[in-house]
Amino acid sequence: MSYYEIYAVKFSGPFLSSGAFVMWMKDWETVCERNYYFWCLKSPDRTILVDAGVSPQLARDRTLPDYVSPARILEGIDVDFNEIGHVILTHLHWDHVDGITLFPHAKTYVQRAEHDFWLYDEMALRSPFTFFLNEHTRNTLKVCEGDGRMILIDGDQQILPGIECLLAPGHSVALQAVAVNTRQGTAILGSDCAHLFRNYEEEWPSALIIDMVAWVHSLDKLKNRASLPELLFPGHDPLMTIKYNEVVPGITRLV
Repeated sequence: MSYYEIYAVKFSGPFLSSGAFVMWMKDWETVCERNYYFWCLKSPDRTILVDAGVSPQLARDRTLPDYVSPARILEGIDVDFNEIGHVILTHLHWDHVDGITLFPHAKTYVQRAEHDFWLYDEMALRSPFTFFLNEHTRNTLKVCEGDGRMILIDGDQQILPGIECLLAPGHSVALQAVAVNTRQGTAILGSDCAHLFRNYEEEWPSALIIDMVAWVHSLDKLKNRASLPELLFPGHDPLMTIKYNEVVPGITRLV
């Protein structure tokens, strides 16, 4: 049986916003911090990334604070970006997928419904959705599709030993969480189903939800799949940097 260690990799942040950004319709007068992450899963047999961060070009365009290239920061835990063979894309918002070109030999796994919406549905070009995806990122995804590296998934599916993708829509059309077999039990990388641990604890969404009913069902699903509450991880919480043991600057071991 494959057991994985899980590392949170902070490639940019902190960002400041109203608390209502991460706790829907609450905390308007407070200021909240969030970081941008992707995750690295390591077993004796393989190394897998969950999401890919942002490319240096887009980081410059968006003036991301304290940005570090996802390919370079992984060197701190002895991961060669050229040897990454698998990247699971939880959803196709720019801050999770734009860096995929930094890993040129990786197969990429994404839900078919997520892929089809952001790349081919005209609704994705309407103004509320352009907040999440820009033309640079769309072109990046089409490169992956064109060279045959993109693998489309329909619903829940085990893709590798000890790794299962779980359909969890709500934040996006077809976000997928990742169930990871660890020595502590099944850990869930929920990505932006929750921005903070607090979203899970209070069962309250962020402001960035496009289908609230689907989100509630996804919340229940992910909470039920995690072996322990502390093995359910959000997408942007600074506590993933503060609360866990730092391996090298910017990288902490969650499990």
